[in-house]
Amino acid sequence: MSGDVLTQAEVESLLQAMAAGGGEPAPPIAPVQAAAAPAAAAPPPPPKTREKVTPYDFKRPERVGKEQMRALQTLHEGFGRNFGAALSAMLRSIVEVKLTSVDQLTYSEFVFSLENPTCFNLLKAEPLEGNLILDISPSILFPIIDRMLGGGREGGPLARRPLTEIELRLVSRITNLFLNELRHAWENVLDLKLEVVRVESNPQLVQIVPPNEVVVLISFELTLGDLRGMMNMCIPYNSIERIGTKLSANSWSAYGARPATADSVKQLSSTVATSLVEVRVRLAQTQISTGEMIGLRVGDIITTQKDVRSPLVVSVEGVPKFRAFAGVFKGHRAIRIDGIIQDPVEALGE
Repeated sequence: MSGDVLTQAEVESLLQAMAAGGGEPAPPIAPVQAAAAPAAAAPPPPPKTREKVTPYDFKRPERVGKEQMRALQTLHEGFGRNFGAALSAMLRSIVEVKLTSVDQLTYSEFVFSLENPTCFNLLKAEPLEGNLILDISPSILFPIIDRMLGGGREGGPLARRPLTEIELRLVSRITNLFLNELRHAWENVLDLKLEVVRVESNPQLVQIVPPNEVVVLISFELTLGDLRGMMNMCIPYNSIERIGTKLSANSWSAYGARPATADSVKQLSSTVATSLVEVRVRLAQTQISTGEMIGLRVGDIITTQKDVRSPLVVSVEGVPKFRAFAGVFKGHRAIRIDGIIQDPVEALGE
């Protein structure tokens, strides 16, 4: 044997050892191994690293990409803040709307996770294909209806029944407000024309897609005082499949960093200028007994300690803003603004 050249017998011995399951080579190999012994010992092979295994459920395929999911989350976080502000203004009470999750699941899982009865709104969102779903939990819907009818902050017993015709009309004000804010939130992606097709109490009676079809579930938590409840919007995958390229997280970050233009400032100023606000003028304040209040008749005069020459406080949306004097203008009672209040807290004590 010369150098590293193996004889035919040694080659056949190696092949037999491999066929036998990787056992020790036959004796003819020994001289080669002995000759290689003086050489430096080979380093031990590095330990094998375990590859990370990601579980995949074929029953719940993730068809919406992560980038699109992040874009939907960013979009509806801003929508939740705007809808909460609009709903608070309508109810004249603080309502917090917080985005809790944006998930993918099958339509059947979504339907069977809802309460029954519930407020199940079937929406049309042109030019998107198919229909969307807006579900409002009765645990927060009935307290909102109670608030719209003049109720207080205390919640009564939760009703487990379908909505009446009068309640459906009141709920339409909430859904119209929701659709209006949703339209504004989506206007940078798509100009949606939203409307409610019908309202159902049993979610299992409405099937907009096959049970195993993937949907995107966007969940909001509404907080009214000590009461909490969920509002869910279901978007089928086939509705947003063709606009997937427009749902890009990069476009949202670029939009948020865009500087104000002259047109946007003009549009914002025009919107603010036409907004309706509540203005109140506090003429004076005093203290009287309950007996005196019960005995008041038309034409009675209530005396106060306020000087007629001191200015009145004008409040805008409950916040003191101006000082003014009372008077008459063209036969009507009026006030004349005399100055701006710099410290609203100090003005409240006057």
